[in-house]
Amino acid sequence: MRSIDLNCDMGESFGTYRLGDDTAILPYISSANIACGFHAGDAHVMRKTVQLAAKHNVSIGAHPGLPDLQGFGRREMTISPQEAFDYTVYQVGALQAVAKSCGTTVRHVKAHGALYNMAARQPLLADAIVQAIKSCDDKLTVVGLAGSAWVEAAEKHGMSLSQEVFADRRYESDGSLTPRTHADAVIEDLKEALIHVERMVFDGVVETRLGESVPIKADTICLHGDGPYAVEFARAIHSLFTRLGITIRHV
Repeated sequence: MRSIDLNCDMGESFGTYRLGDDTAILPYISSANIACGFHAGDAHVMRKTVQLAAKHNVSIGAHPGLPDLQGFGRREMTISPQEAFDYTVYQVGALQAVAKSCGTTVRHVKAHGALYNMAARQPLLADAIVQAIKSCDDKLTVVGLAGSAWVEAAEKHGMSLSQEVFADRRYESDGSLTPRTHADAVIEDLKEALIHVERMVFDGVVETRLGESVPIKADTICLHGDGPYAVEFARAIHSLFTRLGITIRHV
């Protein structure tokens, strides 16, 4: 391996509410997944985040979520494939317009939170979202959970795919992320996170919450910008790959 993508969910402030430190994280990542106003973000934050990402030569990606500001898009909702399609087109299109107004473009799309996880295990939802992404621009890269329904949907529609792993999340035996309702779902110890990342990237396996080793493919590594240790994690992971001679590049 000579290169890896390091992505971060950002642009998740809203109105007078501030979440995460996007400015501090951007120098260490290669791709930014920018909230599009449904689960977080607003028009002003979207523009500002796009401009910051472009300044740092970071790939700009849309981060569409469920229409649930109060729940930050992390509460599951019962939606139809058509609703998933429409929600995705609406949000991707909004960020495409913002990016164009700033003299740049959207390069990838990664669904957020509950929408992402629902689609990972529900092929019809994944299919609808990928179709929506393709209808916006068939050159966009789909970012989806490694080994999940996202993979088949992207392949079916001939879309470029970047299989994603998570630096700060634990995994279950089936390769899914441990639900956030579980007390041990998020990795907060930096040393543990670095070991976790190294195993996924270099050994092609992830150790599950129960101690099993499960095969995994890592094209891109996600950090959550709203986490309390996000900047520290980003800096340390960037340093790890630099030390090992691996280039951090966007999807």
